[in-house]
Amino acid sequence: MARFKQKCFRCKKNFVLVTSKQKYVLCYDCQKDELSKEIKDKNMKKLFDIPEDYYKDNIFLRNIKLSFIRYGNLTEKQINAFKKTVKELSENGNTKRN
Repeated sequence: MARFKQKCFRCKKNFVLVTSKQKYVLCYDCQKDELSKEIKDKNMKKLFDIPEDYYKDNIFLRNIKLSFIRYGNLTEKQINAFKKTVKELSENGNTKRN
């Protein structure tokens, strides 16, 4: 899959590694405040308790967590995709994958 860097839409300083053309790409630093909001659901809190490097280097994981924070729930497919991505990242020991 082709990957390229795109500047953050908000700060216009940091580059974000993306796999497809996205209109609104944000770097981890710009999303950090939103991602650090407290999650009260015990199961989801456990699900999102992964190394910070995974969130820094993977837009998909950040988007799933932000979806839960904004809307309060996730579909089963979103949860499974999140788990699968985290498992792949931990097995490969490579957090630079997007």
